[in-house]
Amino acid sequence: MKKTQYLIWIVVVLMLAISCTNKAVSDKQKQNKQEETASKPKSVFTNLPNSIFEIKTYDDERILETGKCFLITQSTLLAPFELFKNGANKAVITPLNGGKSIELTSYYAFDRINNLMLLHVDFVDAKPLKLYGASKKIGLKTTVIGKKMNNTQPLYTGSCLQEQIIEGRKLLSISNKIGKRNIGMPIFVSNGSVLGMGIIEEVMYEKKYFAVSVADILELLNRKGDLKQLATIGSPNEKKNASIKGITLLTDFGDIQIRLYNETPAYRDNFIQLAEEGFYDSLLIHRVIRNFGIQTGAADTRHAKSDDIVGWKGPGYNIPAHIIPELYHKRGAIGSPRKPDDKNKQRRSDGSQFYIVTGRKYLDNELDEFEEENNIKFTSEQREYYKKVGGSPHLDGSYTVFGEVVSGLDVADRISMLPVKGDFRPITNIRLKKVVINYLK
Repeated sequence: MKKTQYLIWIVVVLMLAISCTNKAVSDKQKQNKQEETASKPKSVFTNLPNSIFEIKTYDDERILETGKCFLITQSTLLAPFELFKNGANKAVITPLNGGKSIELTSYYAFDRINNLMLLHVDFVDAKPLKLYGASKKIGLKTTVIGKKMNNTQPLYTGSCLQEQIIEGRKLLSISNKIGKRNIGMPIFVSNGSVLGMGIIEEVMYEKKYFAVSVADILELLNRKGDLKQLATIGSPNEKKNASIKGITLLTDFGDIQIRLYNETPAYRDNFIQLAEEGFYDSLLIHRVIRNFGIQTGAADTRHAKSDDIVGWKGPGYNIPAHIIPELYHKRGAIGSPRKPDDKNKQRRSDGSQFYIVTGRKYLDNELDEFEEENNIKFTSEQREYYKKVGGSPHLDGSYTVFGEVVSGLDVADRISMLPVKGDFRPITNIRLKKVVINYLK
């Protein structure tokens, strides 16, 4: 009996010891788990949605487009320019996950070719997103943040596939799918920095998804400029434009000074607007024809490869013809190219491209033929000019002339003599580096 009681006592003691040990282990595990939870860093994406906004653009009270934008400095939002190109004079932004809406009416700068817009915003309770600065991009994991649902913040992952040149733009192809209402979304990499701005492009009749790279965003930030009203996009200052002192085309072969005619104000104002935007910066002089002239201004030439077919991409619009008989294609004339008559009965001009006539001298019988073919009549002054100085009289009556070279025509002459490929593109790339406008003070 005593032996039995002794055994029972030993079992009880052992059970109590095991129980205490298990409790101690359990408490220790709980403590470790709590410490682990406390020390585990929050997701890098936790606070980033605060810096992303839904944006709607308006023409007065008429809604135009919807997309996304995001904060890149404390007073600057980045958005797609395509949301504003159809006459928007204001925009309304709302935080991605809901909150107070803010109306915007001013901007700093835009890049029409790369589809970027820098908007001014007064202080918002969010931090600017960090832009990705490393050189490695291809193969990186990419993330798009969705709108919060049921207290859950969706994260849609993909990857950066490759760098592609699309119509002269260097874009990063991504596997993330972006809905039309989500263009302008920041595309994040795993450390929470922004790889680029998400857009949709049609490539070979198929929708593809891309990020406009940080390099192009930073370039636009560097020429941020003064604040301007959204309503002024496409509304030129005609008085200011009519009093320009001069315009300089900076090329790889030297400078060309030009003046624009006030008799063709729509062309003058359009050229100045594009120049001020930086649209012409670094575009190729992509067409060169000996005894005719040189041509530039195509948006698809900035990053074009040597075997790319170029000269088809403009700013997204064309301009009604404004043909004035007194403004003819003399040597040094600046004119606007266009599509052929069978595709362009109204002879509307390309929105950005222009040519400079170097030309050649003509005989009377040649001028007679042009008069008959084009149903025009040259003045005696025009005849003498074409015979003694030269030009391209076969274009008169069919193409708009809107300016002329003041000095530096020898630069155009040298470019026009360069060896070319079958499509008249120079074998060696020659660029219009920049257009400088000198305003009267």
